Amino acid sequence: MARSDLEIRAFAHRAVMRRLAAGDAGRAHALREYLAVSMPNVAEDEAARLADLVPPLLGELYVRWADMFVDRLLETVPREALDELCSGREQDEAALALAFIMFLESERMETVVQEDLERYGRERSGESDAGAVAAAFLRNRIAELARSQEERQ
Repeated sequence: MARSDLEIRAFAHRAVMRRLAAGDAGRAHALREYLAVSMPNVAEDEAARLADLVPPLLGELYVRWADMFVDRLLETVPREALDELCSGREQDEAALALAFIMFLESERMETVVQEDLERYGRERSGESDAGAVAAAFLRNRIAELARSQEERQ
């Protein structure tokens, strides 16, 4: 069954938000998935500890990034594939969440996420570098985990 852009947009957005922004458990799970995809050498227990250290972001950032992701899906993915991905099956929802994580890893989105985190920090704390500090902490911690994994091998 062919779905409209509006139906695809609503389903994909809901799937991403449900998987990645639904409370601490969903957020931690999404971060562990992100680490597994971007750094397969990080041990599962270390990825879980890192995911627990990352503070939750307000839903507005997830909504913004999910909207950008869905826009990109509609621009680049063939209609038949979108209809399949929006079928309602659990594995399709998981595939959308993984695609979202990979989308966030793109060079363009890394820049957007960094800028959003910096703006978020400025708006919430009154300090111009609070978001940059949070983003730098996460990048440094991931780099430390990668180095420790390389040393173990």
